[in-house]
Amino acid sequence: MKRLITPAFFLLLLLAPLLCVGQLKHTPLQDGPDVKVKKKTPNQEMHLEFPNLNKITFYKDSKKLSEIQRLERRKQYGQALPLLERYVRNFGIQNFYKDTNLLWRLGQLYERQGMMDQAMEVYRLVLKHHRSDVRQVQSYYDSLEQNTKDYYVPLSYYYELVEYRKSISTYQPPRGVYLNMGNSINSPYEDYGPTLSADNNKLIFTSKRTFQGIESKPNEDLYYSDNSNGYWTEAQSFGKPINSIYNEGSATLTRDGKTLYFARCESPDGYGNCDIYKATLQPNGEWHEIENLGPNVNSPAWDSQPTLSPNEDTLYFASDRLGGFGLSDIYFTHKLKNGTWAPAQNMGPVINTRQSEVSPFYHPKYKVLYFSSRGQLFNFGDFDIYKTYLVGGKWQEPRNIGPLVNGRGSEYYFTIDSQSQNLYYARSEESDIKNLELYSFPLPMEAHPLAVTKVEGVLRDSVSNKPLSGIISIIDLDNGIEISSKYIRPDGSFAFNLIDNSRYMMIIQSPDFFTIERELALQQDTSLQIMTKVIDHSIPMVFRNIEFEPNESNITPEMHPILDEVAYYLAENPSYRLEISGHTDSAGDPEFNQILSKDRADAIMMYIQHKVRIDDGRIDAYGYGSSKPLREERTEEDRRINRRVEFRLIKPVLQGRGIGK
Repeated sequence: MKRLITPAFFLLLLLAPLLCVGQLKHTPLQDGPDVKVKKKTPNQEMHLEFPNLNKITFYKDSKKLSEIQRLERRKQYGQALPLLERYVRNFGIQNFYKDTNLLWRLGQLYERQGMMDQAMEVYRLVLKHHRSDVRQVQSYYDSLEQNTKDYYVPLSYYYELVEYRKSISTYQPPRGVYLNMGNSINSPYEDYGPTLSADNNKLIFTSKRTFQGIESKPNEDLYYSDNSNGYWTEAQSFGKPINSIYNEGSATLTRDGKTLYFARCESPDGYGNCDIYKATLQPNGEWHEIENLGPNVNSPAWDSQPTLSPNEDTLYFASDRLGGFGLSDIYFTHKLKNGTWAPAQNMGPVINTRQSEVSPFYHPKYKVLYFSSRGQLFNFGDFDIYKTYLVGGKWQEPRNIGPLVNGRGSEYYFTIDSQSQNLYYARSEESDIKNLELYSFPLPMEAHPLAVTKVEGVLRDSVSNKPLSGIISIIDLDNGIEISSKYIRPDGSFAFNLIDNSRYMMIIQSPDFFTIERELALQQDTSLQIMTKVIDHSIPMVFRNIEFEPNESNITPEMHPILDEVAYYLAENPSYRLEISGHTDSAGDPEFNQILSKDRADAIMMYIQHKVRIDDGRIDAYGYGSSKPLREERTEEDRRINRRVEFRLIKPVLQGRGIGK
């Protein structure tokens, strides 16, 4: 049976007055007056540019610094701001870790002028590139961000929510995450670096499953597997000449499948530890013409993990060469008219940090770059996967793609098929960080390149207008794409990035109010103002639709939606109890009225127990007949008020963990 939670049914009589508990209807969003439609595009977030990054190492102008300091001492902040901003724009790479204090001062000046977006941008740069103790900066930044960042529920708790919904609804369940690719692909040794052919039918990856020499040193080689009727065949070695006595890995194919870019390490013709090479597919099906990409791309250090832009005119890769921001950075090079590659350039301080950025992957259709990092500001484990959008020629602040991909271990080499349906990547468990294996599963929403349409809102109490807390989940009604559940922020706000022209169900759960469901027929960025009434556990609730026929105790279909809500609340909050009290008017025999009122309370209790699995002792049913009237019965309306069933949800003294906790 499909669950239709409609808080508008909850017209409560709090003792005598008639008050409405639910303000939302189970209707598409565009029908409501509380919806504002905005322009739909990925927002251009970054505004600072640093044209000197790949030109100079360090920038300093003592005269300009003195002038900025003089203006600041005189508290002429409005005049100091443009001067300091221009100074920072001249930064070379070294300035970001030597002059983080200037970035901090710029952020403070932005904040004084009310330019909070710019201030937050600069504070992020401070946190990404500092090389000293900045716990105070981190604390300050966190306090500013608490009402804009995501608060994901723990992954284990997310699965409790999923299992709970499976038991009460017919919503298409999500299709699962963390699916190991199995023994046909993975070996007992490290397997990583997946890439796909343009038709998604060939998977190429790196493995350390072979050994060489007396010491049985692991040898990195390239392997491939073909997709046959939806299954991956047993992995095979690329063989010679791609694989050699040296280490090979981290490959990427051109769309036509005729050029393979890959890394080879410790080769005599290399410029450094590992270099990027290309190989060409011959008419006879063999790979030959293996060429080093040369000193414009490769350095005396480690260069690896290439990926191509959709037009195949730009190559992105990871390198730990000297002069970068951190332990390893992401670089790019573009193809010149003569077919050679231009000198590689650093991608800059928004993407790269003082830590390590590795394994870039450019989506084959969209301007979205995925990469792995341990230096970004929000992470779940060691290395996490992030995505960044190219908007207006600038790469935006990287977004963590969420706990359905990123765990407490490490995740690398993220790859998506051309239809954006499935992901492939390497991950390790927290208990064995180095033992990577390949995983593949349907692409979660946070990782989807088209998830750029924002649904944001605020949840408030309809009486006090104060923000409410709870857990918000989004259900994809069409294809089962997983979307991580989140806690509502401290100010009552929430935000999700979803796919345009799709249907979703929004579910908000809490022990403080009855569950809210709302269908989203998403067409553009959408803003919601959601009001609901908090349950007062000290006052019994009387629902208008719970009205029995004279002298009857049968549950009618009109009662089902309300009773379902009460049942689901008990299922979601297993530490709460329920008291049901039946009451009649004074007409008729008092003894009969007492029995009738008890029968009605028992009927409701049995309905709820049948609807959801409730432990014995959590529901008490009482019948009081006409012994506890609310009004003196002078009119038929007085008698109607006295004929009632009261529901009292009893809050535990020590709350256990329920869905709404």
